[in-house]
Amino acid sequence: MNKTALIAAAAEMTGFTKKDTEAVLNAFTDTITKELKKDGKVQIVGFGSFEVSKRQARTGRNPQTGEEMMIGASKTPKFKAGKALKDALN
Repeated sequence: MNKTALIAAAAEMTGFTKKDTEAVLNAFTDTITKELKKDGKVQIVGFGSFEVSKRQARTGRNPQTGEEMMIGASKTPKFKAGKALKDALN
């Protein structure tokens, strides 16, 4: 399911217009992004939690040349499913 299909499904379930539903979805994702940029954590009880995982700098290899190279430290988003979501899937 892509973003357009998600908006259409949510609009149908709620009775809101697609435009209003898209605005809510954009606000939701923007809010999570802003919180993660501050190294925060977003927990939605029953659904899951979003947090930032930090990767340390490490040595890697260029697959084309085999030459060693440094891969810089980085941050990546991480999602952990909540119990209710896990239970719904099983």
